[in-house]
Amino acid sequence: MYKVFVNDVPIILSTDKVIDHRYLSLPIKGAKIKQLIKQIEKGELRHLHLYHKKEHKLLKHLKRKLKPIVAGGGKVFNQHGEILFIYRNKKWDLPKGKMEKGETIEDTAIREVEEETLVEGLQIVKPLEITYHVMKRKGKYRLKITHWYEMYTEYDGTLIPQRQEGITRVKWKNKKKAIKALQKSYANIKLLFTEDYFTPSDDK
Repeated sequence: MYKVFVNDVPIILSTDKVIDHRYLSLPIKGAKIKQLIKQIEKGELRHLHLYHKKEHKLLKHLKRKLKPIVAGGGKVFNQHGEILFIYRNKKWDLPKGKMEKGETIEDTAIREVEEETLVEGLQIVKPLEITYHVMKRKGKYRLKITHWYEMYTEYDGTLIPQRQEGITRVKWKNKKKAIKALQKSYANIKLLFTEDYFTPSDDK
């Protein structure tokens, strides 16, 4: 199963023909994706499920309908257990960006975090989820596929937002502040945090 977000509304992709009575279920092969996305954006459709009997064909068909953009990003921890957040378009987000020609996806993730925050000394700890969301580029809908990595750094210097990318703030946040930031974040970013992360703690 996959979740592809249009704003904060997930389109569910699965091999089941029916998942819930609330959902409009359609075969992905014949679905008019762009028309359905417009309905979601207008608030006319909140529950959409697209299916195919073969799981590996779900994304294959979606990529045919929505040209993909591959990106890499980081959920970065420091030595204090804080997480690095950026603020852009009135939402808290994690640093990420488009893969460039000749890069590995790991190189992309590190470069984008460095460029958007000016943090240094990043090390990849492990891969995290791959998230999917629909965006508009030059008036056309695209499928953004973001490969996320948990990273670590002991960098303790100044953080500088990449303002030309619309980023206005960069902050290290402890658990309490991170949970608050996630209330003003994106649904696909919340997927990078396990449910138990949101349990109360003594962090200040």
